[in-house]
Amino acid sequence: MSEPIDTSLIPVGPMAERMGIKLISASSEEVVGTMPVEGSTQPFGLLNGGASMALVETLGSIGAVIHAGRDRIAVGIEINGTHHKSARTGLVKGVAKATSLGNTLATYEVKIYDEAETLICTGRITCLIRDRKAK
Repeated sequence: MSEPIDTSLIPVGPMAERMGIKLISASSEEVVGTMPVEGSTQPFGLLNGGASMALVETLGSIGAVIHAGRDRIAVGIEINGTHHKSARTGLVKGVAKATSLGNTLATYEVKIYDEAETLICTGRITCLIRDRKAK
């Protein structure tokens, strides 16, 4: 298992920042983060499924980038999710666990929980790993 990385050194990206996504811990095998429900709801006051998928992609992609290493990049090529329940308030927590870490693909299962630790969404993301292009 890889050593956890100082999450203050990992940028989550502008969209994730606007959504309030915060990293709690990160390694190539597991990435944990939170996101506020407020500001990411659909018209009926429920957490938008797209917001859940943004959390899935953010956490899985960070794990894949850590796995890829300094001279490589990782980009999402497939994502899907099952929404089990809804959330209306508070924070949700995502836990991304690697299911496959290869040389060209990294796949993560991401479970999202509400503050009562009830499973609200299960997502899966596969990232393609490539060498960085010379600038």
